[in-house]
Amino acid sequence: MQDDLLARAKAWLAEDPDADTRAELARLIEAEDHAELTAPFSGTLQFGTAGLRGELGAGPMRMNRSVVIRAAAGLAAYLKKQGTPHGDDTAGLVVIGYDARHKSADFARDTAAVMTGAGLRAAVLPRPLPTPVLAFAIRHLGAVAGVEVTASHNPPRDNGYKVYLGDGSQIVPPADADIAAEIDAVRTLHDVPRPETGWQTLGDDVLDAYLTRTDAVLAPHSPRTARTVYTAMHGVGKDTLLAAFARAGFPRPTLVTEQADPDPDFPTVAFPNPEEPGAMDLAYAKARETTPDLIIANDPDADRLAVAVPDPTATTGWRMLRGDEVGTLLAAHLVTRGAHGTFAESIVSSSLLGRIAAKANLPHVETLTGFKWIARAENIRYGYEEALGYCVDPDGVRDKDGITAALLITELASTLKEAGRTLLDLLDDIAVEHGLHATDQLSVRVQDLSLIAAAMRRLREQPPTTLAGLPVTKAEDLARGTDTLPPTDGLRYTLDGARVIVRPSGTEPKLKCYLEVVVPVATHAGLPAARAKATDLLTELKRDFATAAGI
Repeated sequence: MQDDLLARAKAWLAEDPDADTRAELARLIEAEDHAELTAPFSGTLQFGTAGLRGELGAGPMRMNRSVVIRAAAGLAAYLKKQGTPHGDDTAGLVVIGYDARHKSADFARDTAAVMTGAGLRAAVLPRPLPTPVLAFAIRHLGAVAGVEVTASHNPPRDNGYKVYLGDGSQIVPPADADIAAEIDAVRTLHDVPRPETGWQTLGDDVLDAYLTRTDAVLAPHSPRTARTVYTAMHGVGKDTLLAAFARAGFPRPTLVTEQADPDPDFPTVAFPNPEEPGAMDLAYAKARETTPDLIIANDPDADRLAVAVPDPTATTGWRMLRGDEVGTLLAAHLVTRGAHGTFAESIVSSSLLGRIAAKANLPHVETLTGFKWIARAENIRYGYEEALGYCVDPDGVRDKDGITAALLITELASTLKEAGRTLLDLLDDIAVEHGLHATDQLSVRVQDLSLIAAAMRRLREQPPTTLAGLPVTKAEDLARGTDTLPPTDGLRYTLDGARVIVRPSGTEPKLKCYLEVVVPVATHAGLPAARAKATDLLTELKRDFATAAGI
């Protein structure tokens, strides 16, 4: 077995085009370090609806140039089998973007080379830019597909590979399985032509077109007075967001300078995700110095947006709004502005969006988790997911976009400011009108993935009948699908005034449980008692569900 492991490692080394991973692998082979070689050669990094995402390093279970070249070759073969013209001036165009993580630029260039070698046209964005710019460029340039090299808000050691088709949306089944089959069919990298020239590096025209499109996000002559503190979380959002805010006429955001520029090591945060503990601490400190109206934060590839507001009861003086709260505020703002079209959300997001849409006589749909599903809602006007993702301009970007969402929430804050009100005041109004919808999450990160499978199996075999003293009125195994949803690995429990959904994360080794309670409230005076009741119920739900799942 150990001889076989060394043989597979040597065969991989013989094809590896990257000096860094070759040196890493050669050292392990020379030392016959079977312990270190086992994990990278324990299988193959699987391509799915999230594309590829994994730890950087040598071997088929890691993100590296060899894996990316195979993925690009599989995508090119898939596109050609779909009838995409190739080999002449009418060849289909593939647009490639990338973030500032380790190896991202290399992976982007390799993808461009593979597409060119396959007879397709390839165009690479001019430098590391937000993922929404890539999603915009696909539709703007009439491309047949797009690739974004990013691991979003994953740890520094990771990178990823996200695939879009010509409609500007991320891939969904069966395209993912068809592309995976073409990747598996690549026998050796020597069979993949990779010319050193022939693809195009785009200029700033595409970025300028994206920024021009942001004009459509805001209402003409709306207030633009709200003052902000902004953190790019060591990612690529700063320059694009500053340009968008300047174009719109907002005050220039005050930067969290320690996190303003791209740094693939993310030195000031344990995880470069605004939702993680401590990630926003520097932003809170800057806000205490400058007293803005709100804090806005992007994740490293700037497709997500976090928002924090002044809160004298918080220990930091600031409270980060939940994704569901921001999603609700944006929806209410769009309704006030007279938006038409479908309001869409993932099943794990708050049911409050449905109530807002119903009151406004707008269509509302729930989809599976992820913008690959949300963006495909028929006649979509607005979509969001609780994980800080918002699509506020689907005609421009058919994906979540942390830049345009930042513009829209700052417009709302400005409009409220002109009336002497705040985002929290509007949330109070919404709670009185529709009931207090309080959400929370129980998220368990594991080293051993079998623990997640065991928890899901336990819940299926012994489903809870009561949680937080509330009877479970309906238990659904989403793996069987529903009238409106395709099958997915998840469970949904409906209670009297509450809801629980549990599913394995699609991008991280986590089991995620999404909790919501709805407490009726008749007047603003009743809000404190309603919030106290909701907090108690959520605490009991967390405790009881953790027990039921054995986590």
